[in-house]
Amino acid sequence: MSGIEALYPFLFSSDDDDDGAAVRDRVFEEVRRSTRDKAAEIGALREQVLTDQADALVVCAAAMARSFAAGGRLFTFGNGGSSTDAQAVATMFAAPELADAPASGFPATALTADVAVLTALSNDVSFEVVFARPLAAAGRRGDVALGLSTSGNSANVVRAFAEARRLGMVTIGLAGYDGGRMAESDTIDHLFVVPSASVHRIQEAQTTVYQVLGELVFRALA
Repeated sequence: MSGIEALYPFLFSSDDDDDGAAVRDRVFEEVRRSTRDKAAEIGALREQVLTDQADALVVCAAAMARSFAAGGRLFTFGNGGSSTDAQAVATMFAAPELADAPASGFPATALTADVAVLTALSNDVSFEVVFARPLAAAGRRGDVALGLSTSGNSANVVRAFAEARRLGMVTIGLAGYDGGRMAESDTIDHLFVVPSASVHRIQEAQTTVYQVLGELVFRALA
């Protein structure tokens, strides 16, 4: 026996092996229970966030719609898993697939996608400025800066919001836990906090938040 079979022999036991089969059944049942519990948890969290912040989402979407209508651009940013979400947000607006969205989409850029700029600034200056510097170079009054941080404490995200506010951009933040430093900042116009201590649940709920924002913006500009 080798490889994965050596690590998890009970998963490969025959039905004639009563002990192995019993362990396997218990493991599978635990996995099923855990999956059901997690699905219920994220469903409830998403409903809570959308219910508690429904009015704020409408106000934020209206601000984004006004920006796009006036020729504004969207810049998104975040670290780790949030960097992937930042790219998903930019793609959603630049190449929308929703029926209510305009075929041409809107100008949207994920600051996390330019590896050359990220690594140059990280190596030559500081990782704290990897989002603020590109905003300083390309952002202008009326554009939109949207940043994500599960903890709300990411120094480079907070620094980027400060720069965006200096430029006169519309600022939108998505955070988790209690909002962290992002909740304490006065540089974020629209902040959506997912009240959870689980990074996985926070990111799943944040996905719902920005997808709802997209739908509301597209409807406003349809």
